[in-house]
Amino acid sequence: MERKKTPLWDLHKQLGARLIDFGGWDMPVQYAAGTIKEHKAVREAVGLFDVSHMGEVYLRGPNARAQVDRLCSNNVAGAPVGKAVYTLLTRPDGGVVDDCIFYKKADDEFFVIVNASNTGKDLEWFREHVQAPCDVVDVSEETSLIAVQGPKAVAMVDALAGGTLAKLPSFTFVDATVAGVACLAARTGYTGEDGFELACANADAPKLWMALYEAAQPLGGLPIGLGARDSLRLEAKLPLYGNDLDDEHTPLEAGLGWAVKLDGREFFGAPRLREQKAKGLERQLVGFKIAEDQRAIARHGYPVKDGGIVTSGGPGICVGGAIGLAYVPSARAAAGTQLTIDCRGKDIPATVVSGKFYKRS
Repeated sequence: MERKKTPLWDLHKQLGARLIDFGGWDMPVQYAAGTIKEHKAVREAVGLFDVSHMGEVYLRGPNARAQVDRLCSNNVAGAPVGKAVYTLLTRPDGGVVDDCIFYKKADDEFFVIVNASNTGKDLEWFREHVQAPCDVVDVSEETSLIAVQGPKAVAMVDALAGGTLAKLPSFTFVDATVAGVACLAARTGYTGEDGFELACANADAPKLWMALYEAAQPLGGLPIGLGARDSLRLEAKLPLYGNDLDDEHTPLEAGLGWAVKLDGREFFGAPRLREQKAKGLERQLVGFKIAEDQRAIARHGYPVKDGGIVTSGGPGICVGGAIGLAYVPSARAAAGTQLTIDCRGKDIPATVVSGKFYKRS
């Protein structure tokens, strides 16, 4: 089957990207600079990400607010207009359908960005559970999404938007014109850095990308592939669906209790999550670090000898050593706890750490 291509595919080829199959999409895993330089460019300057493979959906209608409240672990429905809210879509048993961001445009209109690998599943979930009058409108095939991330990202995008975006608070959004292109501009991201995610019509995406690229180059900016996207989100301890989140683990076990609002609300999985919260957790997702002198990286699926399994792992490009996430018994989840990870037949010591591996200044 031929891989799907984003509207920016030709530009990626021109920039020397190495393209791989990513969930049926032909996506850049890295460009000529390589993953390490791309990662550091985002930490020190600015990086451009083509995330047009992500899914985009509208929930619209008089019943939209009530339906969103039934679907989401977080209090998306009660957010003010213009707010972007991270939430989980949870199953009746508390497992996670997906994690996503809802953008509240009005009480009767919510824009949702969902994970690329889950677009079909999420659409089916929405259509199965949303009750009329509320329409589920899939705009994934006509929408492009470009992320601009890094310490120089906000000023750069603001200049291209005529000085209209710099004062936009974190996790809010507005309709804006950036480099002459109509966008939904959200101060959100998946890297641990400040910046924007810009949604626009497919036809406008190449123009927007090139304007951003030309503005980024003098600042030390680079286009960023999937390799650095993953290493950046891991340093910021941001979970990845399919690795750290899935049907089998609840948001509470994943350390996402802050995105679960149980008081006075009923949503799919709420009774199970209340029960779990009252009883206490038997397992938890923790961050761990392997010392540099071990020269080992614990990858997804590696067993934790103390009980548990690694869900994500990679080099700590800006924090040193190797880092990762793993589900372990709650008794082994405290910061400073020593773990032993089976790295391809070799026992490697690791230390549980609290909070993010990397936090921007």
